[in-house]
Amino acid sequence: MNKIKKTMMAAAILVGTCVAPVAAFQAMGQELTDANGNVVSDNAAQPQKSGGGFYEIVFGSGLVGTILWFALFGDGALAIYFSIDSAVLIKPDKLMPKRLMDGVTAAMAEGDVVKAMEVCQQNPSAMASIVMAAFQHIEEGFEAIQEAVTAASDLEQEKIQQRLNWISVCGNLGPSLGLLGTVQGMILTFQALASGGAGDASALANSIGQALWTTAGGLIVSIPSITVFYSLRNKANRLILKMTAMTMEILNGLRNVSVDPGAEGVAEEVPA
Repeated sequence: MNKIKKTMMAAAILVGTCVAPVAAFQAMGQELTDANGNVVSDNAAQPQKSGGGFYEIVFGSGLVGTILWFALFGDGALAIYFSIDSAVLIKPDKLMPKRLMDGVTAAMAEGDVVKAMEVCQQNPSAMASIVMAAFQHIEEGFEAIQEAVTAASDLEQEKIQQRLNWISVCGNLGPSLGLLGTVQGMILTFQALASGGAGDASALANSIGQALWTTAGGLIVSIPSITVFYSLRNKANRLILKMTAMTMEILNGLRNVSVDPGAEGVAEEVPA
């Protein structure tokens, strides 16, 4: 259900990002008229020959250019999807559910390690994995517990980072695809010049403009993607640090506690 919601949100955002530029490009070439329908001014720098707008930019740059534009659209859609997916994942309620925290805290207050482990198994999450790693080394001493918590925290951080890296990949692909489209457009432009097409300055300028639009499209995908990536990465790091600190606080009472294997996992305090 969550995947369906995220997919629908990504599709809606993608449609919005595609419709907005189309409307803007079309508006750039529209003529202004008065109440009688007479043209009073033209907000375009030069009269448009035909078609124009976003459609001409995408489909007027040749087969390779059109393929690159669709690659940019796909890259943008994936960036939106992974951004939404990571934003939903990197939340305190997802990484450290309140039910888990309350259950583990109550169990540790009673000194019942087995009950605390059952609570972790019933509420799978990043926090549960960290706490379970500590409980698995409870008989080895508090230093071993600290090392286990650190290792488990690093592992959970790496898992989150691997999902965030896809946003970074999309952000890095955008300018590369845009630059490739620009280079392809410039190649076609210089080929036209070499074949004697230098007389039509407007056609030459139009070809160069179409080539540069791909770079602009790549940057439009890249800038938000990189911004979202670093924002979510910093948020994830803060939550991991918080979970590590809270785990050590919960387990702090185990400094002077040992586990009696014959007592079904109930912790007993060791006399000082």
